[in-house]
Amino acid sequence: MRRNSILVLFSVLVIFTMMLGACAPAAPAAEAPVAEEAPAEEEPAAEAPVAEEPAMEEIMLRWRTRPDNQAEIEVYQAISDDLDKSMDSITLTYEPGGSESSSYQDVLKTEISAGTAPDVFWIPGTDVADFASRGLILNMADMASATEGFDVNAFYPGPMYHMTYNPESAMFGADSGAFWGLPRDVSTFALYLNLDLLAEAGLTGDLDPRTMAENGTWTWEAFLDAAKKVRALGSDIYGYGANAWWGPYGTWMNSAGGGFFNETRDACNLDNDASIEGLLFEQTLYQEFDVAVPYGEDSEPPFMAGRVGMFQNGRWATPGTRSNATFNWDVVELPKGPADNAGNWLFWGAYVVNANTEYPKEAWQLVQALTQADTQAKISALGANIPSRVSQEALDAFLTFTPPANNQAFLNGLADSPVAEGPVWAGSWPEFAAVMDPAIASLMTGSTSIEDFKASICSEANKSFTE
Repeated sequence: MRRNSILVLFSVLVIFTMMLGACAPAAPAAEAPVAEEAPAEEEPAAEAPVAEEPAMEEIMLRWRTRPDNQAEIEVYQAISDDLDKSMDSITLTYEPGGSESSSYQDVLKTEISAGTAPDVFWIPGTDVADFASRGLILNMADMASATEGFDVNAFYPGPMYHMTYNPESAMFGADSGAFWGLPRDVSTFALYLNLDLLAEAGLTGDLDPRTMAENGTWTWEAFLDAAKKVRALGSDIYGYGANAWWGPYGTWMNSAGGGFFNETRDACNLDNDASIEGLLFEQTLYQEFDVAVPYGEDSEPPFMAGRVGMFQNGRWATPGTRSNATFNWDVVELPKGPADNAGNWLFWGAYVVNANTEYPKEAWQLVQALTQADTQAKISALGANIPSRVSQEALDAFLTFTPPANNQAFLNGLADSPVAEGPVWAGSWPEFAAVMDPAIASLMTGSTSIEDFKASICSEANKSFTE
């Protein structure tokens, strides 16, 4: 019994020992020696990505002139293409528009109101006051004064008087607080000559208009004689041609000592005796002697067709004549009248900026680029104008831009006390012209007598002035 108890006790101890072995934690395994690792090389910190500068916005600028013909359109398109390449982030679109009529200006006014007008456009000098007083063009005085190196005295003073005129203070100049734009060019009239017709009419040697002008004998009387001789060549041949706008008929008034306005440009002068004398002489060209292309007809096509001996136009007609004339041609200054001058105009027009442009700074940049000396030289070389910058170097270069051979005729016009084209700050030029143009057309076509014209013209035209 006791033996059995001992066996039982022994079995219990064995089982208990086995249980303790199972429950004891296992001895940790021998760790393999760990090789000492070289410190890892630090990788350079990744550079922060450089933010790309946003591409400059491409600014689209539209600009417009009023070309006289296709050849002049091509001149300005070429200028636009050149400037487009040189002006960073600016794309230019050139738009030729209109003709010599006032519809060009009227279209601009309508487009400005509608928000569809170009950013920069050319307007005649006569219209600067009208556009400025209506708030249609931008006063760039602040931008001009902040432009390093810009000098208003680099341009002819006649145009710059009006471009810097402040109607509120009656001041002009760099400190007036007004700056409406820059003159594109200047020009005078000349007579474009068909030398073949003149030769056929016997107008060579001492009778050549160019020779007479050089000798000081190119007068109204000599001009009329030449026109008669050419007219005698055939029923479809004319001695003289001019288009029906204020420029040509104004020269006859000016050369007689008259003109459109009084000295202060605030009243009509169309009924002045000298103005009437000039208009009477012009009327004889159409009515009494029948030497001119009928008044109101475009004289350029018959001139280009070789049927007009003397065609009155400005320098802007040169590109078209170069391209289209199939006869020998040249130019001569206008004949002198009773006032001992040719009554010429100092024509000019200006690049101005749409008052509502989205890009005033860029538009001012374009105006400057269009009137830089090198740009003007390119246009002058192509024949369209005389540079508006006062520079003897520019005038000397102008003489080399042939044909015509007699470029001196245009410069003689500039030196012959021309009447500066200018706006009517004391009234409305468009309203004045709207009275004057049809009244003079009626006179030239014989529908109105000179007596009736003189009796009524200024009472009507004076309504266009501010009282």
